[in-house]
Amino acid sequence: PTISLTSRCREPLAPICTRSMSETSRIRSEIAQDGAERPDYRPVADYGLLADCNSAALVDRHGSIDWLCLPRYDSAALLSRILDPAAGHWSIRPAGSCATERRYLAGTLVIETTFTTETGSVRLIDAMAFAEGQRGHGVGLDAPHELLRSVEGIAGTVELVMELAPRPEFGLYRPLIRLLDDGARSFGGTSPVRLRSGVPVELDDESILRASFSVREGERVGFALRRLPVETQPPPEPTVPADVADRIADTVEAWHSWESEHDIYEGPHRDLVRHSARVLKGLTYRPTGAIVAAPTTSLPETVGGERNWDYRFSWIRDSSLTIEALYIGACSDEAEEFVSFMTSAAGGRAGEGSLQIMYGIGGEHDLSERELPHLRGWRDSAPVRVGNGAWGQVQLDVYGELLNSLWLYREQLGTLHPEIQAFVSDLADTAARRWVEMDQGMWEMRGDPRHHLSSKVLCWTALDRAVRLAPQLGEHARAEEWSAARDEIRAAVLDRGWSEARQAYAQSFDSDELDAAALLMPILGFLPSGDPRMLSTIEAIAAGLTEDGLVLRYRNEEGMNADGLTGEEGTFVICSFWLVTCLAMAGQVARAEELFDQLVGHANDLGLIAEEIDTANNELLGNFPQAFSHIGLIVAANAIDQAAL
Repeated sequence: PTISLTSRCREPLAPICTRSMSETSRIRSEIAQDGAERPDYRPVADYGLLADCNSAALVDRHGSIDWLCLPRYDSAALLSRILDPAAGHWSIRPAGSCATERRYLAGTLVIETTFTTETGSVRLIDAMAFAEGQRGHGVGLDAPHELLRSVEGIAGTVELVMELAPRPEFGLYRPLIRLLDDGARSFGGTSPVRLRSGVPVELDDESILRASFSVREGERVGFALRRLPVETQPPPEPTVPADVADRIADTVEAWHSWESEHDIYEGPHRDLVRHSARVLKGLTYRPTGAIVAAPTTSLPETVGGERNWDYRFSWIRDSSLTIEALYIGACSDEAEEFVSFMTSAAGGRAGEGSLQIMYGIGGEHDLSERELPHLRGWRDSAPVRVGNGAWGQVQLDVYGELLNSLWLYREQLGTLHPEIQAFVSDLADTAARRWVEMDQGMWEMRGDPRHHLSSKVLCWTALDRAVRLAPQLGEHARAEEWSAARDEIRAAVLDRGWSEARQAYAQSFDSDELDAAALLMPILGFLPSGDPRMLSTIEAIAAGLTEDGLVLRYRNEEGMNADGLTGEEGTFVICSFWLVTCLAMAGQVARAEELFDQLVGHANDLGLIAEEIDTANNELLGNFPQAFSHIGLIVAANAIDQAAL
């Protein structure tokens, strides 16, 4: 039986399988009869996330791990077949045709895939290991950087094939590989690895490790792949094959122990909120508290287009909604660490252009972008990029997003340290001074700067939160000046931001273009959701900026677009969840619920959501899974639950 991933499901997510399906979703999850054959590229929805709160792997429904970065999310990939057929993979699959089913083990990011053939069935369990015996909030510290795979016979006998093709640095080269008695190891580069295998392996002329083996009912075969840090001598050994199943069980228990400490949310959408909270936990870089926007790079917003970005970094843009989502999902410890990371990475300064829109997960400032021309890109969507040039953009919304995060976290902050007091004041002063400038906007447009409405609203947010925090700022407070600047911004937004032609708040001052970012106005408290102009804006976006009911960020012109890029993009999941939230806040609960269920219906069979949805074919697009999309789900679910009380 399948578990419905809709708000009406009151069964525990144990395990998550598939939802009540549209025809497209049914096609995604139908029995695969591909045997040894495989197309060059799998759909994004085919992949499941494995994570150890340091890095991540993506495994498809046919048992192939096509994305793996070690030791960090932003490390050069060891396996990246998702971006090029020759860029490395690790597959374990039946030798012939099979039917497949998969699920997350309840309360975890451990994936169980069941293969059924004419001769029997086997169960493959995949996990990224936590440190042995680790429990509770400590989960993710001192990660061993080890990938575990266990094959267990369920019925009959199944012939299987294992292939491991390590291709370091995004498939740039084939490493030297040496066979050992119990597996193999690679040499050279920054990511040598050691494989331990429960069956004999062979090495072919193309530097691919292969094994053919059979598993009968009740038998188990274990595999472990571990990074060998060059700075550690002697290097650590992977788990012994006979112990792999036990180590996976220990990792499952670690996930359960973390969830037991964070399982607080009790609304009607509880199961969905808890699952998305696990995804956010999996995308947390535990050593610093950063949360990556996604664990991948260059999965395109448009198939065959150039909108291919590296999302393996942490954005201030996402911060305030992330904090709110973590609180709703009862991840208060993770919220504390994320706030600490953001304020530390910013260096306690906002003026003189020192505050960036994003940082590396270790707090890095230089995220220079480059292209990898040796990779074809997913479905030939080139270029493949690493790094992200947006780090140097001017986006004035960051002051509001960071100050709103500190405001949301105010009770936990307690008495503000003098350094934090000065930082808050600097953020407010900078917002008051710079709000009149043009910028690239929160969507990181690469065209000409504009007076983006969202940037003005978030500068207002910065000053509004600073005024509220003023009693805690001591001698640093300039509440009267901030209040005056806040009122000036509000007047400008209400005047120059309104489009008579659209009967809506527009993308930028004195324009008639719609932008989904206007939906943040009631969410941030700039206007109440019931304000007549706000209601008109919500309706204008719902009518003029949607495809099949799902929301676009903005519309592009033909040719070279106003955002400086060619091509179109799909509907943006977070924007669609913002519409859900606004509808719920406006008391239109049934309408909000209907759109919410539609959005959740686009998740894959493991409940994972991408950045965008192509409504022409209901295909998931963009980097995957997307933290912002799961954040939007949590916030929207809570808005519906609160409105329904």
